Amino acid sequence: MTEDQAPGEILIVTGMSGAGRTTAANALEDLDWYVVDNLPPQMLRPLLELSELAAGALPKIAAVVDVRGRDLFGDLPAIALSLRDGRSLHMLFLDASDDVLVRRFEAVRRPHPLQGDGTILDGIRRERERVAVIRESADVIIDTSSLNIHQLATRVVDMFSEEGQARHTVTVMSFGFKYGLPTDVDLVADMRFLPNPFWIPELKGRTGEEAPVRDFVLAQPGALEFIDAYAHALRPVLEGYQRENKRHSVVAVGCTGGKHRSVVTAIELAGRLADVPGVAVRVKHRDLGRE
Repeated sequence: MTEDQAPGEILIVTGMSGAGRTTAANALEDLDWYVVDNLPPQMLRPLLELSELAAGALPKIAAVVDVRGRDLFGDLPAIALSLRDGRSLHMLFLDASDDVLVRRFEAVRRPHPLQGDGTILDGIRRERERVAVIRESADVIIDTSSLNIHQLATRVVDMFSEEGQARHTVTVMSFGFKYGLPTDVDLVADMRFLPNPFWIPELKGRTGEEAPVRDFVLAQPGALEFIDAYAHALRPVLEGYQRENKRHSVVAVGCTGGKHRSVVTAIELAGRLADVPGVAVRVKHRDLGRE
């Protein structure tokens, strides 16, 4: 393995069934980790060798390993130890109290994987015996007893996101009401309270991406006041989305045809939101190319 093929970061996600492994895996996937679920421990080495051959294409790998691997699961501590040589390998163990785990299994109406002919609690106790050694060797232990899925996802993001990495992506989308409201949007702003450049001959054929239209729209009474106030109002919303681990949102800005007022506003609004900590901003013009 050459220097430019140095192994990346590896995280083994394990723990008690019902403690939140799926939630943790989804949060890691949102952080651009390459996540493999229900991986037998014996497959860890081939996976890592594949990642090394990928020459940096898989810099961060998370493998979910648990008792679904049946008898193979017991080999995890020894295999993890052997893989640490020269690699940044860590193990995350998710746990919860027995009564909480029982309630979670009852809520989803599924048996515990080790329950057999016994009760859910019997399965939990058998699993605790199997994972005791693994829990002791874990680098990070999270007790999810008092956490909901959003709080757990936020905890994982806090622990494993890179410094400066966006925790939330907001798309500011311009659109035309005449073509219908966009689907899957979180917030909608209506810019039809401003004069329409469409009725000005020298601006009709231009778009909000061009300076003459931009200057006209922003010069109208209330335009800058609205944009500034709306950006200010969105800041606590975007901060709240981060706390709730909502990874994506869409703010739609509409005008009649989606070519002038909404385009200018979307660009201006995106520029003001770009300095919100933890937020990446994208701009999309849905109807700009329509006739």
